[in-house]
Amino acid sequence: MVMNHAQFRTAQTQPPRGDDESLARHLEETGNFKILRRLVPRALSPMPDAYTGKIGVILDFETTGLDPKKEEIIEVALVKFRYSGADEIIGVSSVFQSYNEPSMSIPSLVTELTGITNEMVSGQRIDVAALEAFVTDANVVIAHNAGFDRKFAERLSPIFEHKHWACTHTGINWRKNGFGGTKLGHLLADIGYFHNAHRAIDDCHALIEILAHPLPTTACSAFAELMSCARRTTVRVWAQSSPFELKDTLKSRGYRWNDGTDGCPKSWFIDVDEDKRDAELSYLKKEIYQRDVNIECRAVTALDRFSNRG
Repeated sequence: MVMNHAQFRTAQTQPPRGDDESLARHLEETGNFKILRRLVPRALSPMPDAYTGKIGVILDFETTGLDPKKEEIIEVALVKFRYSGADEIIGVSSVFQSYNEPSMSIPSLVTELTGITNEMVSGQRIDVAALEAFVTDANVVIAHNAGFDRKFAERLSPIFEHKHWACTHTGINWRKNGFGGTKLGHLLADIGYFHNAHRAIDDCHALIEILAHPLPTTACSAFAELMSCARRTTVRVWAQSSPFELKDTLKSRGYRWNDGTDGCPKSWFIDVDEDKRDAELSYLKKEIYQRDVNIECRAVTALDRFSNRG
C-alpha cells in the first residue's frame, strides 16, 4: 500500500495498540506529557517468625476538625513495615483500619473532603486494645503532620506517649530535593502517582511509597533522611516576654507562637539543632532583649517531639 504524506504522518504519531501502560509509555516518550499512575498499595508480606529487625508504623487520622482537645476521630489507619539497619524499607507487614462514630454529626465540610459520611461510621468503634497490640513492637511512629496526629493518638491511648515519632512534613527538606510542595498529594505526584486523598488508609499507603523513593540529593531513600532527622536532639528555645514590636522579626527567623493552652509558655519559640543553641541564645540577647537575660530552653528528642507535652 502506498501512503500519502498525511497518512504517513498519522501512522507515525498513532499510539500503539495494547494495554494502558503501553499507551502511557508512548505519551511519556514524546516528552510532552507527564503521566500519573494510580497508586497500587504494596503487597503485604507477613512478618517472619524469626524476625528481630526494626519495625515502623505509619499512622493517619481523619477527624471532625483540627482541634485535638475537642474534635473527634472518625477514621484511623496504620500500616506496619519492616526496615533495615541502613534505614531502608524492606517489606510491608500488615494494616489496621477502623471507623469511629463521633458524638456529633460529621460536619458537611469534612464529608466533602474525606467522603466519610455519618452512615459509614454509624455504630463503629475503634478497638483500642487491638490498636495497641498493633503498635506495641514499633520502633517509630510516622505521620505526615505529627504535630496534629500525635496529639489525637495520645488522647486515644497512652501507648503513643512512649513511642518515638517522626514527621514527614517537617523532617525532610522536600524543596531542596526538587519536590514542588510538601502536601502529601504533591509529593506523590512528583514521584509519578495519584491516590484517593484524605482517606486515612490511602494516605498511609501513599506515604510508604514516598518514603521508599530515593532522594536526588543523597544516595539514600526519603525514609533514611527522615530517620536521620528524627534521631537528632534539638533544643527548644522560648523567647518569653519578648518585645511585641519585634514579633515579625522573630517570625521571619522561624519562631512560632504558642498560646499557652498546652501548659507550655505563652511565648514565641524555635527548635534548633544542639550545636546552634548558644548562637540562638546570643541572638536573642543581642537583637531582641538587648540585655543579658535568662532564657528558657530544653532538649527535645523523638520521644517527646510533637507531643501533648510540648
